[in-house]
Amino acid sequence: MAKFVIAHISDIHLGPLVGFTVPHWNLKRLAGWINWQRNRWDVHRTSVADQLVADLKQQAPDHIAVGGDLVNIGLSAEYIRAQAWMEALGPPERVSLVPGNHDIYTTLPAGEPGFERWRPYMTSDIAVPGAVNGFPYVRRFGEVALVGLNSAVETPPAVATGRLGSVQIEATQALLRQLAFEDVFRFVMIHHPPLPGQAKDRRELLDADGFATMLAAAGAELVVHGHNHRTMHAAHQLNGHTTPAVTVPVIGVASASVAKPHKSDSLARYHLFTIERRPTGWFIEMTSRGLATPGGPVVELARQTL
Repeated sequence: MAKFVIAHISDIHLGPLVGFTVPHWNLKRLAGWINWQRNRWDVHRTSVADQLVADLKQQAPDHIAVGGDLVNIGLSAEYIRAQAWMEALGPPERVSLVPGNHDIYTTLPAGEPGFERWRPYMTSDIAVPGAVNGFPYVRRFGEVALVGLNSAVETPPAVATGRLGSVQIEATQALLRQLAFEDVFRFVMIHHPPLPGQAKDRRELLDADGFATMLAAAGAELVVHGHNHRTMHAAHQLNGHTTPAVTVPVIGVASASVAKPHKSDSLARYHLFTIERRPTGWFIEMTSRGLATPGGPVVELARQTL
């Protein structure tokens, strides 16, 4: 097949926060609003995310995969702005999305659809048996299939854990096995780091053990995630294999809007995955592009074969 390029961008955290009115008031939103004002407003800059997107469009990928956390504390104005941001990024046939924990943050005011505003970017090309509220979904691009999962659930204040649930995991296993039978490249996207030990307490995927067991049994060619705001690279062993060559790459991407050093966060970046079928099997090249210095231009930061 011809080369197929997917761009992966995540954790946009669009600002500023406006519309924190009475219908939105609760303890979790108040804590998130205070955290934004004290610690995050000058770290996550929408101008930086727009800078990355401008560079991404110049690279002309075949598809764009957005890994969630478009918003911050679940305000109606945030969801509306994020919808406009997605529409500017591209039409649903060129862009796919999975929600992050900030996108399903807390109870919504009556009549607010929340992340459902973005549903056209999360629709499946086929019916998936066992799907929960539309997840997993699958989008087909010739010999490439993008599988989107939802790990985002409402959590108490100061908790950012995720959960897939046994039904979604089982549906994903059946879907991945069907796609393996069809001999296509399986690109799996989830917000939370999906393997045990990849995230701190109160930020982890609670059923990572179940996902890891499923992935070892069903397999995939590539899994991507966000959430930790830094580049991560793991290799997950498949059942019945002991050699490093028979593993699934699990790749995390940094936030797309981090403008300056903050805790362990990387400066803003995104990934390009070039996928090609060769006589020896699938070939994947990953290119990282983003800020090398605060306030600098978007440049190539790294390139490697997975």
